[in-house]
Amino acid sequence: MCRWAAYLGSPIFLEDIISRPGHSLIAQSQEAAECKTSTNGDGFGVAWYDQRAEPGLYRDVYPAWSDTNLRALAHQVQSKLFLSHVRASTGSAISRNNCHPFAAGRWSFMHNGQVGGFEQFRRYADMCVPDELYHHRKGATDSEILFLLALKEGLDQDPLQALERAVAKMESLSRSRGTTPHMRLSVALSDGERLYAARYSSDHIAPSLYYRWSNSRQGWAVVSEPLEQEQDGWHQLPAGGFLTLSADGPVDGAKVTDFDPNRHDVDLNCPG
Repeated sequence: MCRWAAYLGSPIFLEDIISRPGHSLIAQSQEAAECKTSTNGDGFGVAWYDQRAEPGLYRDVYPAWSDTNLRALAHQVQSKLFLSHVRASTGSAISRNNCHPFAAGRWSFMHNGQVGGFEQFRRYADMCVPDELYHHRKGATDSEILFLLALKEGLDQDPLQALERAVAKMESLSRSRGTTPHMRLSVALSDGERLYAARYSSDHIAPSLYYRWSNSRQGWAVVSEPLEQEQDGWHQLPAGGFLTLSADGPVDGAKVTDFDPNRHDVDLNCPG
């Protein structure tokens, strides 16, 4: 399992999420509190938005706590919207291409969880990615496939429906060709304007996911674990929930709807 944190709002330095809080993302990479593996040292990554539509991307295979370049970048770079991730591999190799977040065009995406038995049907899952998107397939993770399938299903038009259909496809492949747990998922994704997150599981164990509005920062944080211990204002996204955040503030800027991949019929034939 992995840990991640995302932000949307008035521009802040990346370190205000990644390294400065008492339970920052780097702190969670060394000692996570709500994770099956307390250490997440198999790489890290940051995707941030600034003046261009496409996000900047910095990823590497070092543990986040030992990379001085990450701390230097986080100390200097400000952004209104960014995604950050520390990785604990569930089977795929430790490589830069397997580190989150993933990016394609203006979209960025990161995932915590697993698709049961993915290594048993990885080649088949790859065939489900259409030719026009397959050049984005750089690594070997189930997370990257999930992202590309969501793009195929129409992230630009309807992020909720597209992600539901992508998850339904991968969960069905796991049920037919893989093992349990078929799907455990907490994800964050963005088009550079809004920040989306989802929490879901095919069993009763859904990865943790919280969100909070900060009056001092004038922005939203969405995280695997709260950034400060005993800090109030954190809301846990319910299992089977989909969160849409905008920069409009705490009253109109957050919307929670149902996330239910099971409402979609799935064709297991690939390509298709």
